[in-house]
Amino acid sequence: MARNEAPNRAQDGRGSTPAPLQGALFTPDLPEQMTEAVGYRGPVVCSTVDVTYRQLDYWARTGLVEPSVRNPSGSGHQRLYSFRDILLVKVVKRLLDTGVSLQQIRVAVSHLRDRGIEDLASITLMSDGASVYECTSDAEVIDLVRGGQGVFGIALGTVWHEVEGSLSELPSERPDAATPAEHPGDELRARRQRRNVS
Repeated sequence: MARNEAPNRAQDGRGSTPAPLQGALFTPDLPEQMTEAVGYRGPVVCSTVDVTYRQLDYWARTGLVEPSVRNPSGSGHQRLYSFRDILLVKVVKRLLDTGVSLQQIRVAVSHLRDRGIEDLASITLMSDGASVYECTSDAEVIDLVRGGQGVFGIALGTVWHEVEGSLSELPSERPDAATPAEHPGDELRARRQRRNVS
């Protein structure tokens, strides 16, 4: 069947073993910024994706997109989001902007979370505003549009490149670093340092 609704594929197990990418845009050796070896703080994610910190915090607390590099409980510790997390946050933002319900977004994000990071680049999410469909070929996209189910699409490969370009200019840090990385405009860290010097 050419149309694959993300909720159905996630529930029935089809697609749990994705086919290898043909002519993949990315090599198996991902750059360090795309692995779990480095993370990005909430303010960096907010500026990359254009969401408020309140939205990001709510999505993390409700389990929509939790930071996978470091997700501490309590105050004084920074959440660290991986490249993949930020990609998912950007998808959530785009789907919300187009009017897809949060319930459908949760199902779609859960399904995407099960995919390998390299697989994400080959997926186009299509929606009619009510349901979200996963397409992995141009033929599937065309089939959905012809059938009237596809009103808009999000090519995850394009989103990948947007996030990659934005993050190349922004600070990252390692979760096991003894001293947190310098972040311009991190007022809380600056106040703590001034207090410790006094």
